[in-house]
Amino acid sequence: MTGTDDTTYDLVFSLPDGGEDTVVVRPVGTTGPGGHPVYTDDSGIVRAEISDRGEARMLATGGHQAPGRPLVCRRHTPPDREAAG
Repeated sequence: MTGTDDTTYDLVFSLPDGGEDTVVVRPVGTTGPGGHPVYTDDSGIVRAEISDRGEARMLATGGHQAPGRPLVCRRHTPPDREAAG
């Protein structure tokens, strides 16, 4: 699971009501404190360093932010790719 320029990941978070929220993150071209690629969502608020083993380390984007750890970090497959095969 190495991070390439077009690799995206789904980060699945637990919601207080027991549901789940999935956020798609894309590489930003930098590395995090552990030396792995950094990924962000379209808003730039959700940032994670993702290792080559698919382990996500959440990175704060604001002074008082305490990001939760995702339940799941999985390589994202767009719907059009799934249909193709």
